Amino acid sequence: MKQLKTKELTLCALFAALTAILSQISIPIGPVPVNLAHISTFLAAGLLGSGLGALSQLIFVLLGAAGLPVFSGFHSGLAWIAGPTGGYIIGYIVSAYLTGWILERFGKRTVQSLVVSILSGFLVTYVFGTIWFTFITHTSFSAALGLCVIPFLPGDLLKTCLVVVLVRRLYSLVQRMRQW
Repeated sequence: MKQLKTKELTLCALFAALTAILSQISIPIGPVPVNLAHISTFLAAGLLGSGLGALSQLIFVLLGAAGLPVFSGFHSGLAWIAGPTGGYIIGYIVSAYLTGWILERFGKRTVQSLVVSILSGFLVTYVFGTIWFTFITHTSFSAALGLCVIPFLPGDLLKTCLVVVLVRRLYSLVQRMRQW
């Protein structure tokens, strides 16, 4: 197993903290709030890659599971993860990994590869979260889509555009930082 450098661990911690901060910028529109956490998830994947991006989100989830109020609305704990929105929270980890993995396969952070990888990441989060939501709430899958996915699509497209711009501007800087 590769030993992580202090710089890499610090970047993972920073992205975990950024996810916690962006989770608090939320609008409670129903059972699943709109928040900005995915911006950090995709930035971590786009700037750090699959492994470190997923690790940053795992740190975020573990901090919340340990009781730090990092989830939307300053919630925390295993009970919150086991609740209706827990699948979306766990989905951040898988989403970051998949997004980074796709980008590593394309080899470059082009607009097209970023859009494909980010939309794939959103799809994974939607699948994890919506299946978990239906299981916990005993809601039909189609009703869960109407509550937990469709209202979020316009905002998620805007988040995608923002992350594409940020990754393209910050990627070379972060890579230089990792080499220092």
